Amino acid sequence: MTERLRVDVAIIGGGIAGCAAAVALREAGLTVVVLEKDLCGAGASGVNFGGVRQQGRDLAELPLARRARPLWDRLAERLGEDVEFQATGHLKLARSETDMAQLERYAGDAADHGLALELLGTKAIRSRAPWLGPDVIGASLCAEDGQANPRFVGPAFARLARRLGADVREHAAVIESARSGDGFATRSEGIEVHSRFVVNCAGVAAGRVAQWFGEDVPLRPLVPNMLVTEPLPFFIDRSIGVCGGGVYLRQIARGNAILGGGGGWGDAECNRSRPATATSLAAMASAIALVPALAGRLVIRTWAGIDGAMPDHIPVIGFSATTPNLVHAFGFSGHGFQLGPLVGHVIAELITNGQSTSPLAPFAIERFAEATQAQPSTLGVE
Repeated sequence: MTERLRVDVAIIGGGIAGCAAAVALREAGLTVVVLEKDLCGAGASGVNFGGVRQQGRDLAELPLARRARPLWDRLAERLGEDVEFQATGHLKLARSETDMAQLERYAGDAADHGLALELLGTKAIRSRAPWLGPDVIGASLCAEDGQANPRFVGPAFARLARRLGADVREHAAVIESARSGDGFATRSEGIEVHSRFVVNCAGVAAGRVAQWFGEDVPLRPLVPNMLVTEPLPFFIDRSIGVCGGGVYLRQIARGNAILGGGGGWGDAECNRSRPATATSLAAMASAIALVPALAGRLVIRTWAGIDGAMPDHIPVIGFSATTPNLVHAFGFSGHGFQLGPLVGHVIAELITNGQSTSPLAPFAIERFAEATQAQPSTLGVE
């Protein structure tokens, strides 16, 4: 027997953005159903590095990142749960003069958006972080940035949404959604939801949802490869990235060092992923080169997950170009964790006010229209 529901908003996807949107919409007085294929926060929202980072983002994202950052200071109070957020600062490391010049250029551009970055030369970085290896010649420090536990944030938003009266359904993969009368009909197994609005926060499956409404997007799977060490004496007091990528790492209060780099194996259609041994070994070698004290330490767990990535590495956020009252928020390309709580607010603004106070033009889905007409899209499939 099919259960039929009627609500103001149906949200497809129970990651941080989807559940944060449910919270904001309930606070605005709207009725909401969240349909999540697995457990809330178990997808890309829960398997990422946990960096709460503004530094190094595409400049188009900086207004969102700047607006998102204060939310993290109050997140534990808002959620009623500790998500292990700490403003540890984020160091982006330079290993060549070319890297250092890149950091200098970015610092100037970021200042135009109100983001203060401190440039550190060789002597300064040796003084501030004596545990770094000899390959590091300088860095850029964003003291505001930090880290949190990604396994806590999504589920905490889901629990808050439920307490506020949202109907949050897990293990409820959406089979289809389509226009129906003056709204939408969205079907999961045994459930049919009729709503005025639909929000597409479906992660790597969001390309398929967009295609249901005639919008092809070149969304592809991204499979981050992650590792964690045994507990160590605490000494890495900043979250670390490097120019050119390849590896990133941080240490938590319990002493474990968390690091990542490269990609694992993933099958978006089967919703399965696993770390790749060669990738893990390469990330370990890169981490040791940056932080020699990690040599000989045990890696106690590795994991991977599947995110959705866009060709220009920035997300799709905003109204559909084809379908009234359809809102997209997907394709965060491996760096949506810091933005997630704010994206929920942005979705609620679009639904309640018809627009957001944040500039969303760079994230419009229309930017891919010509490309997808010229060639087949590579859709992430659930």
